[in-house]
Amino acid sequence: MAIQSTSTPKFALTWWLTGLSGAGKSTLAQALAQRLRQQQMAVCVLDGDELRSGLSKDLGFSSADREEQARRVAEIAKILNQSGIFAIVALISPTEQGRQMARDIIGTERMTEVYVSTPLEVCQQRDVKGLYRQAKQELSLQLTGVRSPYQEPRNPEMTIDTSVLSIEEALAKLLGRLDGWDD
Repeated sequence: MAIQSTSTPKFALTWWLTGLSGAGKSTLAQALAQRLRQQQMAVCVLDGDELRSGLSKDLGFSSADREEQARRVAEIAKILNQSGIFAIVALISPTEQGRQMARDIIGTERMTEVYVSTPLEVCQQRDVKGLYRQAKQELSLQLTGVRSPYQEPRNPEMTIDTSVLSIEEALAKLLGRLDGWDD
C-alpha cells in the first residue's frame, strides 16, 4: 500500500549517487531515505553492495558486469518511480556510459546524478570495508579508483564532497532537488 499525503509530489525521482568506495554514498542514501520517510514519502534505497549479494550475485567486476549492474539497477529505479516510489541509488557506477544508460532508462526528468566527489585519499583513510587495504595486498583486485578506472561525471546535477560537507548540509542539497520541481 503506497503512502499518500498532501506533500507527495506528482511523480517520484531517482537520486543516482556515484563515487568511489568509501565516498559516503550509502551513508547519504540511508540518511536521505530516512528524511523522506519522515515526510511520509515512499522511498527505496538500491545499494550496490546489497544488490550484489542477491539480484546481481551472478556478476563479477569486469567492465561488462559493472555495466550490467548499472542497467539492472536503473530498470528497478524506473519501475519504482513509475509506482510513485522515490529511488536512491548508491552505486559506484564507474563509467560515463553506464550512468548515461541509467539516465536513458530512468528518464532525464526523473534522474538526478549526484557525484559524491570525496577524494581518494579520504576514501582510503576511511576504508570502511577494508577494500583499499586488500587492494594493496592483492594485485589482482580491480578496485575502482585504484586499478580500475573511475570516470568522474562531466555534468552531474549535484556534486557533494563528504569530507567537506556535513550530513545535514549534504541532505539539504539533495532535498533541494524537490523544491518546486513538481509544479
